[in-house]
Amino acid sequence: MINAQKYCLYTLVLCITTAYSLFAQSTQYPLKEDVSTIDGIMKATYEAVSGEAGAKRQWQRDLSLHHPKAVYAFPDMRQGKPVWVTMTLAEFHEKTDHMVATTAFYESEVKREVRIFGKIAQVWSTYETRLAKNGPIKRRGINSVQLFYDQGRWWIISWTFDRETNTNPIPKTFDRN
Repeated sequence: MINAQKYCLYTLVLCITTAYSLFAQSTQYPLKEDVSTIDGIMKATYEAVSGEAGAKRQWQRDLSLHHPKAVYAFPDMRQGKPVWVTMTLAEFHEKTDHMVATTAFYESEVKREVRIFGKIAQVWSTYETRLAKNGPIKRRGINSVQLFYDQGRWWIISWTFDRETNTNPIPKTFDRN
């Protein structure tokens, strides 16, 4: 009787361990569909940063899309003067976490231009930002994303963006129509 109980317990543990392992494998990053194509990696980046106010962003997924030494850069105003800000992906995630704690943020791509040479790619991705899932467009701009292909997948190595303003409109060639 004791052997039968041990066997049942062993079988139960084995089943739970196998089920957990299969579940963990299915959610491990990077997802093949995220990094095997430029379409996949661009779709995944917009999904990773978008969500409701207070919702945790998909940072593990986002990390899996970027090379460990990837950088973000963008223009900003500091003490009334324009400056370029450059940061690591971890710094970008931290800055974004502070913003999305109280604000919904949905960014989507509306047009893309891609140039590939060998194992490198330059992606110009025109975006729109909404502060509610189906709300009005609050800002637009262009992401300049540099990628390289290595180890059977695409990696983002840098991400530079600039917002549209009255004095810096999105050129017609990059706009939706």
